[in-house]
Amino acid sequence: DLLLSIRRQRQMCIRDSPSSSPVAQRNQPRTLAERLAARISELKRSGDRWIQIDLHRQRLFAWEGDQNVYAIVISTGKDGTPTYPGIFRIQRKLESDRMRGEGYDVPNVPYVMYYDRGFAIHGAYWHNNFGRRVSHGCTNVAPDHARWLFDWADVGTPIVIRP
Repeated sequence: DLLLSIRRQRQMCIRDSPSSSPVAQRNQPRTLAERLAARISELKRSGDRWIQIDLHRQRLFAWEGDQNVYAIVISTGKDGTPTYPGIFRIQRKLESDRMRGEGYDVPNVPYVMYYDRGFAIHGAYWHNNFGRRVSHGCTNVAPDHARWLFDWADVGTPIVIRP
């Protein structure tokens, strides 16, 4: 009887929880585009610092709430090694790092801000192809812009990457 009672309570809690109700589910953004738009709207109302990356336009925007404070041309991942859209936060910052992968080994990469596994926003001194998709998945920024972003953003700063 005790186990049956606990099972019924759990089922009621699951069924009655707001996130599982049909109304709550209907109001939850379901597609990636809806989730990105909802997060951008939330960040604009917050007044907090956040970064938006537009993969289609190859642009990065630094925001403080709804005020755009910095905008630059970037280079993101090429077809075989794409930069993925999504919602992230800066996890770790390094003034310099060595980046290695299949087909590349780059020492002294400046102003690195990791946001998801090996994906980062960082300075790129080895090319000047900003505005084109040329990276192995990271967001390449001119070194002077990378320094500005590195100084402006903290660990935990939200990043929204749009397709």
